[in-house]
Amino acid sequence: MTLFHLFLLAVIQGITEFLPVSSSGHLILLPALTPLEDQGLLLDVAVHVGTLFAVCLYFRRDVALAARGIPDLIRWRIDNQGAWLALCLAIATVPVMILGLVLKVTGAMEMMRSIALIGWTMIIFGIVLYVTDQQGREVKTIRNWGLKDALWLGLWQAVALIPGTSRSGACISGARMLSYARHDAARISMLMSIPTIIASGALMGGDAVARADMEGLRDGAIAAVIAFFAAWAALAFMMKLLRHVSFTPYVVYRLGLGSVLLWVAYS
Repeated sequence: MTLFHLFLLAVIQGITEFLPVSSSGHLILLPALTPLEDQGLLLDVAVHVGTLFAVCLYFRRDVALAARGIPDLIRWRIDNQGAWLALCLAIATVPVMILGLVLKVTGAMEMMRSIALIGWTMIIFGIVLYVTDQQGREVKTIRNWGLKDALWLGLWQAVALIPGTSRSGACISGARMLSYARHDAARISMLMSIPTIIASGALMGGDAVARADMEGLRDGAIAAVIAFFAAWAALAFMMKLLRHVSFTPYVVYRLGLGSVLLWVAYS
């Protein structure tokens, strides 16, 4: 694969993974709307690994807190903030793991890789994001995150397995519906991505790496590094922007892209 293709793939994944615009939808559209070949499973896993390191580093204090709480959680001593955060993240990950496994086993995920479906989900869930963001109050922070809210957001995250929905967008919509402040809604969504990316990487990564040759592994390493820097920049931009504006700019982008995709699909 050419360096340009690797760069384009990694930048798209890095920028869109944490913005509420659907990274999976953009990755499906890249080979669908251009002469470029499908990137394959190995590169999909590689760019996700790059974004994983970016979000872990950006939210390193939260990640360290949850990591310190895991031993207590294993012993079922949920008497500190770290163990509680680790438990909430675990509960929020269960729905997407179950549904993701079902879609993989049944092959249903491949059936959803269509331009028309991505166009509709871009528009529909863009509207959902706008409505929940405008109507949601800003009274809760991440310190108010409990088991019931974690399960609720986990269900929203599972819905985002539909291409074009956006994992971060769905989680943010669910959090804003529960009256979490914009910045905290995005922060919770980003933290939820960590166990989800790890789980999906473990599910797909073994086969991908086992079948890869040295050239494929080299391409994957390059793509992962580029995706890391792109994801870091996108995260820093969005978290800073949210202190001053709403999610409306992302909604406008979703509606515009969704309309173009529907025109392409049905013309």
